[in-house]
Amino acid sequence: MTDLHKAIPDDGCKHSGVRVVPGDQLDSNTPQTPGMDRAAAVNLARVGAQKLWAGTVHIHPHAKTGAHHHGPLESVIYVVSGRARIRWGENLEFTAEAGPGDFIYVPPFVPHQEINASDTEPLSCVLVQSDNDAVVVNLDIEPAEKPEGVAWIDPIHRD
Repeated sequence: MTDLHKAIPDDGCKHSGVRVVPGDQLDSNTPQTPGMDRAAAVNLARVGAQKLWAGTVHIHPHAKTGAHHHGPLESVIYVVSGRARIRWGENLEFTAEAGPGDFIYVPPFVPHQEINASDTEPLSCVLVQSDNDAVVVNLDIEPAEKPEGVAWIDPIHRD
């Protein structure tokens, strides 16, 4: 017997295997940050996820979130539609923008703030975090007057 067969549960994975979470059945009973609406799709409570959390984030036109971080978790934000501006740093002094199809990586404990860069279109994103518990630590940080733009530099293809 292979290791794969040892991991298959008695029900043959019928009820404990793949799960589809309909987009209209997400759970908004998650830690929130002012200025955004988070909803969970995948976590321990909903599907039994052991090592990740996934859901959606929506930010209204011309809105910005409060400063926050996600403790020891790594976060990936995928921009579905709209234009995201993200600030980060001790005083939110750095900034970058992302559009549809772009990914944003946020390391553990990094203070950040999401901003909808559009005055008219909502910003919709998918958020994935490296643990099944949605950690959100809201911070009382005044944003820097003049954020510094930071262009993406690919560490593999520097030329």
